[in-house]
Amino acid sequence: MTKSELRKKYKALRKALNFDQIEDLSLAISNQILRLNIWDKSFYHIFLSIEEQKEINTEYILNILAGKDKNIVVSKSNFEDTSMTHFLLTDSTKIKKNHYNIPEPIDGIEIQSSQIDVVFVPLLAFDKKGNRIGYGKGFYDRFLSECKPKTIKIGLSLFEAEKEAFEAENNDIKLDFCVIPNGTYRF
Repeated sequence: MTKSELRKKYKALRKALNFDQIEDLSLAISNQILRLNIWDKSFYHIFLSIEEQKEINTEYILNILAGKDKNIVVSKSNFEDTSMTHFLLTDSTKIKKNHYNIPEPIDGIEIQSSQIDVVFVPLLAFDKKGNRIGYGKGFYDRFLSECKPKTIKIGLSLFEAEKEAFEAENNDIKLDFCVIPNGTYRF
């Protein structure tokens, strides 16, 4: 399958899920994340869920990070150059949905990509080699290429890995882990 076909397939699979199923799967993924050996780090980047796209609900992970007193980093997207600006999530951070319904910080304390230790990566599909397919704009590949080499990249998926590996492009950044509701893939 092509990346385009895989995007269609996984968007349709997500669309078929109801709110309660997404909540249950999201909670299961959060519980799997607790088992990872990543809790000695300081700066954790996480995406804020796009409900309209039926993404994993990252509120559970946000609560874990806050409970462990970690520095939580969220991003604002620039669609003109597909870059992301990262901000520390604090009690005073104001979040607003952009015109693509992506919840984003309006402003705040800026954090450089090189400061981030762990990135929770959104995706539509992934394979058993750690390749991922996102929405196709390249925001995360660009961002991950700016992170330090030791930054841990963790995909979050509501579904299992694709059986067939898909073709990675030169600028695609592989995951270190992908967490699904009933386990974790390590690459």
